[in-house]
Amino acid sequence: MLNKDNHPPLQPQMDAVAGDKRRHPRFSVELPLDYSDVNGKEIHGGIVANASEGGLLVYLPERIEVGKLLKIEILYVKGLDLETIKATAKIVWSDLATAESLREHRYGLQFQFIEQGDFGRLVSLLKEVSTLQI
Repeated sequence: MLNKDNHPPLQPQMDAVAGDKRRHPRFSVELPLDYSDVNGKEIHGGIVANASEGGLLVYLPERIEVGKLLKIEILYVKGLDLETIKATAKIVWSDLATAESLREHRYGLQFQFIEQGDFGRLVSLLKEVSTLQI
């Protein structure tokens, strides 16, 4: 099966909504995330729950309004090295994570700017994750 670009699709996240019209498949991950307001210096921590070439699903400890731009840094281990992916992302939706963890908020982030090298690391990470989820 080929996608609209005549490439074999990567294996999307298993809990995707039927009829989901996302441009990029999402992959389940659990990675630490540092973030701050694009104009701020205070860094906060969160968790990336799934990722794609277009954005992320993240859990953050604070309430942030939709439309806000964040500087983000995803941290992951590759071999013996700690790697990072830096980007600017916009909050495109939010909701309360779950009834059992009332201190976490779930957000959909859409990448607004990502350097070519960081995008290459993201694509490489997603390919690696996709082979583990098949």
